[in-house]
Amino acid sequence: MKQTIAEKIISRHTGKSVRAGDVVIVPVDGVMATDATAPFAIQALRGMGGKKIWDRTRVSLVIDHASPAPNETIANLHRLMRDFACEMGCRLYDVGLGICHQLMIENTHVRPGDVFLGADSHSTTYGAINALGVGIGSTDAAAVMLTGKTWLKVPQTIQVTLCGELHRGVTVKDVMLRLVKEIGSMGANYQAIEFTGETVRSLSLASRIVLANMSAEMGAKAALVDPSGLELWYLFEPIHPDAGAEYVRRLTFDVSTLRPQIARPHTPENVVPIDEVIGTRIHYAFIGSCTNARLEDLHAAAQVLRGRKIADGVRLIIAPASRNVFNEALRDGTIQILSEAGATFITSGCGPCVGSHLGIPGDGEVVISSANRNFRGRMGNPKALVYLASPAVVAASALAGEIAEPD
Repeated sequence: MKQTIAEKIISRHTGKSVRAGDVVIVPVDGVMATDATAPFAIQALRGMGGKKIWDRTRVSLVIDHASPAPNETIANLHRLMRDFACEMGCRLYDVGLGICHQLMIENTHVRPGDVFLGADSHSTTYGAINALGVGIGSTDAAAVMLTGKTWLKVPQTIQVTLCGELHRGVTVKDVMLRLVKEIGSMGANYQAIEFTGETVRSLSLASRIVLANMSAEMGAKAALVDPSGLELWYLFEPIHPDAGAEYVRRLTFDVSTLRPQIARPHTPENVVPIDEVIGTRIHYAFIGSCTNARLEDLHAAAQVLRGRKIADGVRLIIAPASRNVFNEALRDGTIQILSEAGATFITSGCGPCVGSHLGIPGDGEVVISSANRNFRGRMGNPKALVYLASPAVVAASALAGEIAEPD
């Protein structure tokens, strides 16, 4: 039987050949929960009578959503996670170390071919390195912590072929915004997306992460990026689909025709070419999130802002994906360029993206963000207007005081 990447990975883990639609029990390679989900998972685990976890080396807790704690209530949730990690001997990433998905890849907790579960909707991110990353709820996370297994309905797969060369000022973020518009917010519901094509094979790891991460905005259960051309800091065995594998849908997109894209309020699928919103006044520019906060993204912003100052009346807030990313940007001078341009750096974490801590916009303020979602209230204020764009467009807009192109 010819198989997709998702079918192959699940088959290897279950020890039997599976196809889309099968319901299976799958051993997993790791599970992760954040301060937005881990406290509920710990409570659920206790409710199940759990006294220990299945493998302390495969369980990770990350404090990244409201970090450092903004109030007493959240401080006590963080303490609960620290106490649990100490008791169980599992891994804990504390305040400032980074965003959960970045840390799982950066520290090699998830590897190509793995089945890795995260109690966060953007766990599709792990498909960037040829792993099956699946988002789960807190109760499911508790069950996985106890058993090391989960159940899955093997997803159907949509194949997306990207061809052509990106023009100057256009990035993979623009590609994904356009795809979210084309496929729709529920267009890939409980399906896997396989990205392939000549464009994909030349992408950096950071850009591949954007593809896998934003597949969640289409409802995808998982996203698998063609491992051809993938460069990691360790050896791995790539998993490719079989020729003749069955896909529920095939799409081909020529990226060479693409202009910078903007998602207007209040949904990631409300996407238009930048020409339709250029000149829109902004108050707040944000570079961060699990989508676009890596060194590549900071370099793109620094290229725009080198030797310049952001506009009066605009604040530019940057949350690097991890402390390691921040330190790399510090060593190569990127932080100095951005700081001298007027950027403010905050703790590596998810706070502004979800509106849980740091960088909440005011009523009526217009925000341009490199994050993945702009639902009403997403950044903490339902009376704010949030636009989504690439880091280069965010930087250019901060410079101009209005939505602007990097060029």
